[in-house]
Amino acid sequence: MDGATIYALGTPRPSRAHPGALSIIRLSGPRAADALVFLTEPGAFARGRSAREPVLPPPRRLVLRTLYDPLSGEAIDRGLAVWFEAPHTETGEPMAELHLHGGRAVVGAALEAIRRLGICRLAEPGEFTRRAFEHGKLDLTEAEGIADLVAAETEQQRRLALQQMDGALHRLYKAWRTLGLGTLAHLEAAIDFPDEDLPPGLDQGVRDGITELQAGIGAHLADRRGERLRDGLHIAIIGPPNAGKSSLLNLLARRDAAIVSETAGTTRDVIEVHLDLGGWPVVLADTAGLRESADAIEQEGVRRARARAATADLRLLVLDASDDWKTALRMIVAATENWDPARDIVVLNKIDLAAAEAAGVVPLSARSGAGLPDLLARLEHSAGLLMDEGAGAPPLTRARHREALAEAHASLGRALEAPEIALAAEDLRLALRAIGRITGTVRVEELLDVIFRDFCIGK
Repeated sequence: MDGATIYALGTPRPSRAHPGALSIIRLSGPRAADALVFLTEPGAFARGRSAREPVLPPPRRLVLRTLYDPLSGEAIDRGLAVWFEAPHTETGEPMAELHLHGGRAVVGAALEAIRRLGICRLAEPGEFTRRAFEHGKLDLTEAEGIADLVAAETEQQRRLALQQMDGALHRLYKAWRTLGLGTLAHLEAAIDFPDEDLPPGLDQGVRDGITELQAGIGAHLADRRGERLRDGLHIAIIGPPNAGKSSLLNLLARRDAAIVSETAGTTRDVIEVHLDLGGWPVVLADTAGLRESADAIEQEGVRRARARAATADLRLLVLDASDDWKTALRMIVAATENWDPARDIVVLNKIDLAAAEAAGVVPLSARSGAGLPDLLARLEHSAGLLMDEGAGAPPLTRARHREALAEAHASLGRALEAPEIALAAEDLRLALRAIGRITGTVRVEELLDVIFRDFCIGK
């Protein structure tokens, strides 16, 4: 951080087709107050603040101001200004905002006026949030939550991002770090102060602390909810050829995403569409029909279909109601890895050609749409079951977190097996560093504070 005062448009840039009703320009840094005064007091820039010290608006109160060009003195717009005193701001620095009309000419002239002051520079992408992190206003997980909230496309993604931005992951990782620091403090005390009066049962307490920490991280790593919400629940449509899989994909996508033909084996590769299913982001995949074939290309399509079915979060097995669907059901379910009757769904298509019913099966006509509401309800229920796994704890959301936590988990395993206490301490220290990388906090001083507070060494 270079200590400069930065500015940027905090709302979408207006265009000719979409001018905004309002636009907000934000400033942050040591000269934000000067910039606000120079832009809103006639002649203040020419005089300099030493000539007459202007009075800033009351903090956190919107006031009506005219915005002036600092060189020509020409009025640019009449809007609202607000002043925020450090350190009680988003970035921890002095901040100001200008709430102006949203036309392109107004916004362009206002940004140019700030540039002409010569005391501010245009902010880099994410720099306001980075300054908030560097001033201790939020940690890296909360900063990532802000980015996720901006990028959220579905209701569930919004909820997860808001939970993370509010510090859910921060509190979880802080609790682990506190537990790890306390355990490491016991180890370091046993190594560095062997003659001091230390609490009894030290070895078992250390082992229990490491075991508890490893178990918590292991459960967190096994929770896939966050990644499913970020990348989408993967649902594979499988079934025999010509059962209506591609028609179902088009029906759910509400567009012709896949080619539909009466010829069996038309689909040779996996076709994906992205959907919003009751607030859950979904990646829906149409796959090749499952059957034996002498055609090498179709064989590869079947192999890919089985592989996609095995790795999918949910499976939609589509069967032809006018065919021997019960035999096909038994054969395909038996040959499908990870089939879960509690979540995976069997769809009996073409009920407009042959009426058929069975317990647990969703009747459907992909041609007419009959039965679609029931299928959507079942899909949302199955998605909810998946996302409720591990509910109560904030989910793991990013590959960066997973990599660091996997490293911490492995280090804790080595600590439990370490033949010497010094080696266990080093592995525990590595685990804590890995956790600290996630939040952006790695401080030796914390460990020293815990040692002297818990054991009163040197009294």
